[in-house]
Amino acid sequence: MNFDALRPLLDDICARMAAMPDRGTVASYIPELACIDPARFAMSICLPDGRQISVGDAKVEFSIQSVSKVFTLAIALGRYGDRFWSRVGREPSTHVFNSVQELEAREGIPPNPFVNSGAIATTDSLLVGATPKETLAEIVRFMRQAASDDAIFIDPQVAASEKETGDRNWALAYFLRSCGNLRHDCALTLGTYFHHCALAMTCEQLARAGRFLAGIHPDGNLIAPGHIRSINALMMTCGHYNGSGEFAYRVGVPAKSGVGGGILAVLPNRASIAVWSPGLDRYGNSLLGTQALEILSQDLGLSMFSITPGIGPSRI
Repeated sequence: MNFDALRPLLDDICARMAAMPDRGTVASYIPELACIDPARFAMSICLPDGRQISVGDAKVEFSIQSVSKVFTLAIALGRYGDRFWSRVGREPSTHVFNSVQELEAREGIPPNPFVNSGAIATTDSLLVGATPKETLAEIVRFMRQAASDDAIFIDPQVAASEKETGDRNWALAYFLRSCGNLRHDCALTLGTYFHHCALAMTCEQLARAGRFLAGIHPDGNLIAPGHIRSINALMMTCGHYNGSGEFAYRVGVPAKSGVGGGILAVLPNRASIAVWSPGLDRYGNSLLGTQALEILSQDLGLSMFSITPGIGPSRI
């Protein structure tokens, strides 16, 4: 990726997003997110040589919400390895991200770690041998190391807002517990879950936090390369809930979205990309964030499904 060529391209994308008449709908079912200005937009890219380029509101903090599930999964895989997959599947979801019906059909085994039931089970696994306070401290430490920034914190007002309005998540937790797939009290697991989803970060911080998934972190591998491969595969197939197929078709890179409007995208060995626009599409993914990444992918040929004309088959 040519650094000098990125600036005009990102400036153009930012200007095009500012002119879009349809900005999606903010996540009004979480009161603290309902008041976010849908006109906000930011994009930031980290490159292997350490340089970072950003446009728009890239220094404005926002709630990363479900993007945090990538990082709790990283910690869980680092702790349990493949044993973790006895509790959570690795399949795309065909239902909305907080579906009770899908969890029931799978007899208490969530389809993947990125839907809410899967992330609740992941959080529950991190609580083994630790208190919620200790677990959250571990998550925040990991996030700060990933982003090379100690200014990352949990927004308690957002966490409280989620707790008060998260009836569907309470239902998921109790169903998991009824199936023997929740080891701790529902209040302890959900309290921890609500708090790590309430992590507040800027777009620049989020892009830096994704560097270890791209293999370009200055501290080397924060987790085993095999686990990074697993996470990137799941981001591609499951990172946008039941809109993951559409995202793969349009953008074609591993990415994870959150209802706060953030998207973390990974180009292995090439870049870590974060985009933020709080208005969501019908799947709960950032509307303009997806459009911005689609433009970037098409202009730079980033999709992993693209071919380069004139280059024949390689010898394996």
